[in-house]
Amino acid sequence: MIKGEIKDALLSYSLQKSHVCYSDEDTYIRKSAYLVTGRLYSEDATLRPAILAMLFKFMSDPDFKVRQTVINAAGEIGKQDFEGVRFYFDEGLKDPHHSPRNAVIGSVKKMGEVNPEAVLAWAREYLHHEDKEIRREICHGIELRGRKYPEDILPLLAELQHDHTSRVRNTLVHVIGQIAYKKGCLAKVLAHLESWENRPLVDAALEEIIDVHHRYRNFTALTQAEAITLIDAHYPDRKRKSGRVAN
Repeated sequence: MIKGEIKDALLSYSLQKSHVCYSDEDTYIRKSAYLVTGRLYSEDATLRPAILAMLFKFMSDPDFKVRQTVINAAGEIGKQDFEGVRFYFDEGLKDPHHSPRNAVIGSVKKMGEVNPEAVLAWAREYLHHEDKEIRREICHGIELRGRKYPEDILPLLAELQHDHTSRVRNTLVHVIGQIAYKKGCLAKVLAHLESWENRPLVDAALEEIIDVHHRYRNFTALTQAEAITLIDAHYPDRKRKSGRVAN
């Protein structure tokens, strides 16, 4: 139903029905709308100019829900055509409402899984942005790619190791912990951290990795004890904190 309404709106150049879906109070309806938009873009090349025109018009809508849905739709399109929709992520990072900004993070995560080269190149441009929230959001956004391919995002994360804002550094430590517990990732993370210059931040990241291997113990590739053994092999001079090994 939603697919038909949006397609009809695009073909008739009357966007009222699409706007109703994009602004609906029901999150499920808005999700269906942006998934349908991405699907139509992929399936029918003749609709692409109309889809992009619709997104451009809706991006200036005063309703944050519409702008959020636009960015999520752009995220679906960006899985295959990032350059065609990068404008929406540039604008979304500056949005005054947190929901569109969160949609940027979510979109970067899903696009980065399947279209990493373009997305990570874009993300790198914002790593040293003057706005600390943008730096934090970019750090958070690239996390998902790192859970399977930590080598892809570790060089970008390293650029944030001297960030002067604690909120950004805390997010950085969190992301390192999140990518380190997946199968085959911890050794890669530890090897890369050895080249980092900010040893206090590295120590904080190591403690986070140890904690994660307890908090997520039902999902980690290694036990906490195995993780500690591997960490100690890379950092034999590390000062252990008491009580770190959980039963």
